[in-house]
Amino acid sequence: MLPGRAVAGPLPGRGLALRGTVWTGGAATPIDGVVVVAGDGTVAAVGPVDAVGVPADLPVLGDRGWWIGPGVIDAHAHLALAEPEQLLVGGVVGVRDLGAPRPLARAYRTGPDGPPPARPVVAVAGPVLTAPGGYPSRSWGAAGFAEFVDTPERAEQIVAGLAADGVDLIKIALEPGPGWPVPSPRVVRAVVEAAHARGLPVVAHALTVDLVGRALDAGVDELAHVPVERLPPSMVDRLAAAGIVVVSTLQTFFACGEGPTAAANAAELVRAGVRLVYGTDLGNVGTRPGVDPRELDRLAASGLGRLGALRAATEGAARVAGVAGRHGRTGRIEAGGPAVLVVLSGDPLVEPGVWWCPRVVVCDGRVVT
Repeated sequence: MLPGRAVAGPLPGRGLALRGTVWTGGAATPIDGVVVVAGDGTVAAVGPVDAVGVPADLPVLGDRGWWIGPGVIDAHAHLALAEPEQLLVGGVVGVRDLGAPRPLARAYRTGPDGPPPARPVVAVAGPVLTAPGGYPSRSWGAAGFAEFVDTPERAEQIVAGLAADGVDLIKIALEPGPGWPVPSPRVVRAVVEAAHARGLPVVAHALTVDLVGRALDAGVDELAHVPVERLPPSMVDRLAAAGIVVVSTLQTFFACGEGPTAAANAAELVRAGVRLVYGTDLGNVGTRPGVDPRELDRLAASGLGRLGALRAATEGAARVAGVAGRHGRTGRIEAGGPAVLVVLSGDPLVEPGVWWCPRVVVCDGRVVT
């Protein structure tokens, strides 16, 4: 079942209390607790039930069977191919759009004043940089989702234009596909140098061993997916040594038949200490708006366990380029900090399926149901 359209309203003037199993994020242990949210949208208090005083006139939402935790960040989405209005009500409080035409990217991006009601914070990459005729310009990205770069000079020009547009990061496609050309090593390096000169990180779509190596040689900062060609130990070690962040997107690979190899790579990456973060590739086959418990289970099975998967989807994903430090998206619930949290009808560490339909989302001084 998909969540319905979000209905958002301001917090009660005096705030509210949320009661249930409380997980504040990170390494914290879930407790039987209370989160008190002040009327200004900050966390007034959080802790065990017997240690937090709840004013008698404060509305209380929840019960012992309910669960309260930080909202989730989706580090890889394509909003033009999905239903953005269903994200927040589905528990996603922040999202990175990793491929959209420039006008759409400008419209999606969250400005300095914060997101509008019932919308998550959105960071954008703008169009995907690729070789002339390369992926995704001959498939789903034919209508302005890709821009062609074939020389270092062109790389400098395009990156400068995207930086002027206000993008939060740059994405480059290294996807050979059915005869698609890919940017040369010289061009990939030029894109990275132009982006880094402007303080912009670079995320690479690279699914094969050879092209992951090309991305590493150029100095990219992230991989947009777990690769689907089996990585040798030497490549896994290179990714770990370089501190590369890898976005999961495992469920969509299972939906299109490439899941087992991607899952094996994910397990090796986790064992090597590579930081894996939650991302769904929303808009592609096998995805759905809102938090996807299937993606969380794929992350858990990679060696993170269910609590580790939640960390990868909250605090871990909240630290990715474009989202880190923006509008209170920290992946934590802390006294004095902004209340950006989700209320579920059960414990997702026991039954991840409760993410299919969150009861309440609190963020940006609003209650979303």
